[in-house]
Amino acid sequence: MLDWEDKSRFLEFIIENEVVGFFNEPFKLKSGRLSNWYVNWRTIAQDAFLIDQLTDFVISFVKFLNLTPDCFYGVPEGATKIGIITQLKWAQEQSNYSKGTYLLPMGRGKLKEHGDPKDRFFLGEPKGKVIILEDTTTTAGSLITAIKSLKKLDVEIIATIVMTERNEIRDDGKNVEEILFEEDVKFFAMSNALEIIPLLKPNKLQSKQIKDYFNKYGNSQIDL
Repeated sequence: MLDWEDKSRFLEFIIENEVVGFFNEPFKLKSGRLSNWYVNWRTIAQDAFLIDQLTDFVISFVKFLNLTPDCFYGVPEGATKIGIITQLKWAQEQSNYSKGTYLLPMGRGKLKEHGDPKDRFFLGEPKGKVIILEDTTTTAGSLITAIKSLKKLDVEIIATIVMTERNEIRDDGKNVEEILFEEDVKFFAMSNALEIIPLLKPNKLQSKQIKDYFNKYGNSQIDL
């Protein structure tokens, strides 16, 4: 687990804003799995003050990793706003920030059925060295789709960064990091379920439900 200097503050931000929490009844995830705990960054993305804080954390993490991208690209649609705002802030920090030097790329949530092939996936395509941003990953289906669409362009994907990893194994027995390794893409998580959930102090029933979930889907057991 990476421990950059803002890590504890970032975990506090997650907890204070209830990004991770519990359901009384199981909820079906996008992956089709039933879970009694959730990761929801969408509330943050709907609040200008909070997304301002979040994107500062993202930039801090990128600097910790010593990465120097030309573009940030948010996976549609969960991380679209995060990608755009991070890109704008990053560009404004650069010494060569001027007209025409930095793009504001954006992916389409739904494939356009007609027109230029490049316009089918993007509203302004990324260029140069790209960091892909995703809010959370379970089986990484949306993330893999974004990677494959970018690989059709003349770009260099230097990393993927996820706000919170759910620490799960896919149905094929692989975890997200292994899948991205096969795509020759580096993967970094700013936080993960194994470190966040214990801080929330789940009750006895919640702890049992979460442990059962990780016994079935987790890439390791959770300590509660």
